[in-house]
Amino acid sequence: QVQLVESGGGLVQAGGSLRLSCAASGLIFSLNIMGWYRQVPGKQRELVATITSGSNTDYADSVKGRFTIARDNAKNTVYLQMNSLKPEDTAVYYCYAYGSTSYNLFKRDNYWGQGTQVTVSS
Repeated sequence: QVQLVESGGGLVQAGGSLRLSCAASGLIFSLNIMGWYRQVPGKQRELVATITSGSNTDYADSVKGRFTIARDNAKNTVYLQMNSLKPEDTAVYYCYAYGSTSYNLFKRDNYWGQGTQVTVSS
């Protein structure tokens, strides 16, 4: 199994910045994709940003130009730098990983963190 632990959420005023971190642990063989999703009550979880092991990135249109995703492959850690935050960015942010473990190198699974609250006040 892979465990994902997020940190860095909190309360910030509109226009401010936050940096989220997510560290993966366990018998990791490879994490092909890491990223962030977010969810507000009553709505589906939505993609924020993802990054591959080769550093290819993908962003939701709503965060392009404001958020930057990065990863440290050696540390199995992914980061999300969030700038120019808006009240509509308020959500629980979930770390995501897609990859395989040493138990079964050829079986890839989806893994999720517990989530961290980000609240942007107007």
